[in-house]
Amino acid sequence: MDDIKTSDSIPSAPRVSVGIDTSKDILDCHFMPEPDRSATGQFPNNQKGHVKLLKWAKRLAGNSTIHFCMEATGSYGDAIALYLAEAGHLVSVINPYRIHHWAISRGLGNKTDKVDARAIARYCLNEKPDVWRMAAPEVRELTAFVRHLDNLKQQATQQNNRLSEPGLPPLVIKSLKKLLHQIEEQIASLEQGIEEHINNHPGLKQDRDLLVTIPGIAQTTAAKILAELPDVHQFNSAQSAAKYAGLSPSQYMSGSSIHKRTKLFKGGKRRLKATLYMPAMTAIRYNEPVKQIYQRLVAKGHKGASALAAAMRKLLMIAVGVLRSQTPFQADFAKIAKA
Repeated sequence: MDDIKTSDSIPSAPRVSVGIDTSKDILDCHFMPEPDRSATGQFPNNQKGHVKLLKWAKRLAGNSTIHFCMEATGSYGDAIALYLAEAGHLVSVINPYRIHHWAISRGLGNKTDKVDARAIARYCLNEKPDVWRMAAPEVRELTAFVRHLDNLKQQATQQNNRLSEPGLPPLVIKSLKKLLHQIEEQIASLEQGIEEHINNHPGLKQDRDLLVTIPGIAQTTAAKILAELPDVHQFNSAQSAAKYAGLSPSQYMSGSSIHKRTKLFKGGKRRLKATLYMPAMTAIRYNEPVKQIYQRLVAKGHKGASALAAAMRKLLMIAVGVLRSQTPFQADFAKIAKA
């Protein structure tokens, strides 16, 4: 990996890898001390299952160092990654598209949970990916708060949509309104709690206050960025952060004469990209560096969605630059984050 740097070194030997394919309820595991030897295991994705998984891996590994590896596929792998890291083991959390294409290039077979775990284990054994770093406790709490708030807002939208359905009986309408009121109260309480949480942690507060100096980024977006983006000093550059989020453009060429339209990498962090969508809509009007790149791409014939994605990328790179430098936004600040 060249997009996130790490000061943690991987022990040279002896080392074994354990690939973990995560889902909501199950962890499919593949233990691999060398390419032609392996063992499989399956464990519940809960606290007891995590304990059993680690005991299983330690029993098989003996005195060897264990390097656990999994894909970054939403929240299902967060708890096991944290558990293993806190237990002092090497853990890598890899963009799934990186492993997917690596596996295809080596003909590792069809996509099933066990094949995935095996591919992850082989990738870890061969590539020795960088070690995942745990976020600070206050950041992990913020992430949980922000994601729960998003879930509550989705529930509120669902109830509002149901209320708009024609012909609902009065009793159903009354029930939906009561439920919606309860959800809205929880949303207001959680929003206040998030603000208090950030204000009670000087590092988070300083970063939040810096982010809101960027036109297009308000308090809610700032909290989401801080919750979903790793420590920016882990990235080699602002461009690396954009690549991590899945907002790095790739130009595809065939031979020397056939050029396909530039498009954005499909991988990356879905929550982080979703966080930037509406702020980018504002930024293309009021944030001059973002506005310039958006207008330039539109003038070149790019569709609105493609140009907006580039605006999202620019906005994220500016945010990373502000956080890395601990300097409020300036109109010419984006020179450090060239698109």
